[in-house]
Amino acid sequence: MLKGLQRVLLACLLTGPLFLTAHAEELKIGYVNLERVFREAPAAIKVSKKMQDEFDGRRQELLRMESNLKSRQAALAEKARTLSDAQRRAAELELSEMSVNLQRREQVFQEDLKVRQNEETSAILEKANLAIVELAKAENMDLILQEAVAVSGRIDVTDKVIKKLSGD
Repeated sequence: MLKGLQRVLLACLLTGPLFLTAHAEELKIGYVNLERVFREAPAAIKVSKKMQDEFDGRRQELLRMESNLKSRQAALAEKARTLSDAQRRAAELELSEMSVNLQRREQVFQEDLKVRQNEETSAILEKANLAIVELAKAENMDLILQEAVAVSGRIDVTDKVIKKLSGD
């Protein structure tokens, strides 16, 4: 009885791919590489430039503050032997406050940047998803994947999505 079951399972394993192949040919599948869409779509490039312009001033200010802090720390390290204990402690306290202020401003900057990136990414993703749905309908596709382990170039429709986004 066990051998009979093994034979049936073996027969299913051997003939199963034949049936799947027949059905797979009827199924029209596509794949979209969203990383490429975010990198190459004109809307994504425009948003990236806009974000860079929007946050560049604050980024430069933080870099100036950090440079100033480092130079003052180096100056204190050189003069520390010549200062009285009270002067040295006062200078160290001032540098410590500057460092804490810088860290807070950097944290606020990073949070603001992340919020804006998420907003812009969501907007681009929404447009990309609409373009994907339109493409699927126009080309009578049954399934379009956005993530996969391995993809054949035959089913990659990323260029078409980017082109559709360029038309917006």
